[in-house]
Amino acid sequence: MNSSRRTTSLIGKEARFVVLTGLSGSGKSEAIRALEDLGYFCVDNLPTSLMETFADMLSRRDQPIGHAAVVVDMRDPQFLSQFPRGLRNLRRRKTLGIVVIFLEASDAALVRRFSETRRPHPIGADQILDGILQERSRLESVKQLADKVFDTSDLTVHELRRGFMELSHGGTDKQLVVTLVSFGYKQGIPLEADLLLDVRFLPNPYFVPALRALSGRDSDVQEYIDKAEATETFLDKTINLLDFLIPQYSREGKSYLTVGIGCTGGRHRSVVIADRLRRRLRRIKRIRLRIKHRDIFLES
Repeated sequence: MNSSRRTTSLIGKEARFVVLTGLSGSGKSEAIRALEDLGYFCVDNLPTSLMETFADMLSRRDQPIGHAAVVVDMRDPQFLSQFPRGLRNLRRRKTLGIVVIFLEASDAALVRRFSETRRPHPIGADQILDGILQERSRLESVKQLADKVFDTSDLTVHELRRGFMELSHGGTDKQLVVTLVSFGYKQGIPLEADLLLDVRFLPNPYFVPALRALSGRDSDVQEYIDKAEATETFLDKTINLLDFLIPQYSREGKSYLTVGIGCTGGRHRSVVIADRLRRRLRRIKRIRLRIKHRDIFLES
């Protein structure tokens, strides 16, 4: 973990092209998935000879790709012979903003990972440790070319992912998408919901004849729910909970959070509460809010 602590400076918005390389089993595939979730256009196991072609695509004015990341490594038989020259050519392109990140891990960690996955080492040695030692020796010159070295020895998959999210913070404007879904329990719980809020404790407008045919989008229903004794307290406590949870989910690398708000039919109480939560959540930075009233048009 020592190397990763030394390299936690930001990739930065000026870095449009991130090249991941390093030892087999060090976590490159997981790292590129984290970058993909941050909005990077990603290619794993790109042939080294295509790095410059890929960069040409990024440099085109009609190309909508803002940030890209690729993995190049020893799976390509031509990697060692082609990578240094290709990297020199790419670094001459001042507007490209290339960053090379080398991932490594201890021999013990790599042996454990290969044993757990039962995958052969790409070097093709008879023993896993022999393959690791050979690859480490061959890649030493590549490691010296890297801008950042990231040691993943003591990291779980989730910690590695979180480390790359932090390393890349500021590199893209990726936001956590928070979706509020109002629904009726009569129609079932939304399958996509991560969190469920049951608001059936609030007074039900359905039993008020003048409000029954209306929905939570009508001002009379909204006023009825807003005046309920528990409404304000419930909203305050729920926002406090989401204020705490949303940054935790973001740090863990979660891309989507769906909050289900349910009442009996999904037309009145849940609709009002979902709208009230949306208003209050707008002040939270680095999230993108969506709202869906699933059952609002169903017959009560």
